[in-house]
Amino acid sequence: MKKKLNQLSVKEVANKISSGETTSVKVVESCLERISEREKEINAWAYIDPKLALENALKTDKKNPKGLLHGVPFGVKDIIDTCDMPTEMGSKIYKGRRPTADASCVALIKAAGATILGKTVTTEFAGSFPGSTRNPRNKDHSPGGSSSGSAAAVADFMTPAAFGTQTGSSILRPSSYCGIIGYKPTFGTYNIAGIKAASQSLDTLGLHVRSLDDIQIITAVLVNRKHTEIKTLESAPKIGICRTPIWNITLEETRNSLEDSASRLSEAGAKIQDIITPDSFEGLEEARIKINCYERSRHMIYEWTEFKHLLSETFQEVINTGINMNYSDYIKAIIQTEKCRQDLDKTFDEVDVLIAPCVDGEAPIGIAYAGNPRLPGLWTAVRLPSINLPTHIGPNGLPVSIQVIGGYRADDKLLSISKWIIEKLGSPTLNEIG
Repeated sequence: MKKKLNQLSVKEVANKISSGETTSVKVVESCLERISEREKEINAWAYIDPKLALENALKTDKKNPKGLLHGVPFGVKDIIDTCDMPTEMGSKIYKGRRPTADASCVALIKAAGATILGKTVTTEFAGSFPGSTRNPRNKDHSPGGSSSGSAAAVADFMTPAAFGTQTGSSILRPSSYCGIIGYKPTFGTYNIAGIKAASQSLDTLGLHVRSLDDIQIITAVLVNRKHTEIKTLESAPKIGICRTPIWNITLEETRNSLEDSASRLSEAGAKIQDIITPDSFEGLEEARIKINCYERSRHMIYEWTEFKHLLSETFQEVINTGINMNYSDYIKAIIQTEKCRQDLDKTFDEVDVLIAPCVDGEAPIGIAYAGNPRLPGLWTAVRLPSINLPTHIGPNGLPVSIQVIGGYRADDKLLSISKWIIEKLGSPTLNEIG
């Protein structure tokens, strides 16, 4: 079946526009048509201005030369500033707020030719209090958080790509629940200027896409390097299977996905070995939570002081915990995460990547609970790059991902091996026409 324009990947859109097969206006029109059909059910968007999107697409079509993202539609998580659209951060406090400048990431993709479709729904200040978005795979189930709107919009073919952010599991978890690819690069890879801060030691800008190749293109724009194709592996990789210290929280579908992946990748030629996390990982999850609470409470002190009554009870608990935390406890947590990352260097001397559980299971029923953040949070805490690959289906017919983790600053290697893995395992959702 021939793909509609809204079903194309970033790479496919850019190639078709550069070759003259289509235009930015036509692609944006196709995405807006999809949004018009589905948005009332999915609620992925916090703000959409079709007229503005089409005007910007028309301007893009008149530009020459064409950038790497020429004509590519994009969704932007609503904690990321945009100069021509509201940025409300999922909170009544900032209802109608209009930033005067674009965030760095938005300005960079615009300069490369991208067209911003709108702002995607986020949980309150990218925390744990959920938004209104529903999972396009099954509207009775959670889309995850906090980048719920971004993941749902990409999964439902409303846009080929969207920005997300991760302080714990906010890119990988919704991407897994919605059956697409989420990418959290090594901490600090993408500039975060113009993004509402939660935790300066953990906050990471990342991507929601339906193709690994799209990560490579967008990264070239965001870090200012020449775009090249993802490097093909010359030999099968060495893969460590890491069940993590919290394997006990995983459900059968997640356990099956990890064990099945290990078996099939071994048959495909990969050298598989079990990896036990270093002793320093004991208590790492608690350390990340401490860092998040402490730093978030400092970032949010104005809102806490002036608008506490407009914050959810869930969010108030987090801020209150951080405000009352001793600085020495915070520093101990920071030091532990640094020690964990250093200890992992020895692990990556033995293997090229790790495969670990991504989420505890399928997306939970309802939207009041955005899911368990614990599994991706371990790797966020140690600031390593990670990708979820939607390789399996659970008992309720919903996606289940594996998580692939790379060494520190070894993002390109992670992408190459992830591409090899998805080629061997396949995905029941990435190529599914919606």
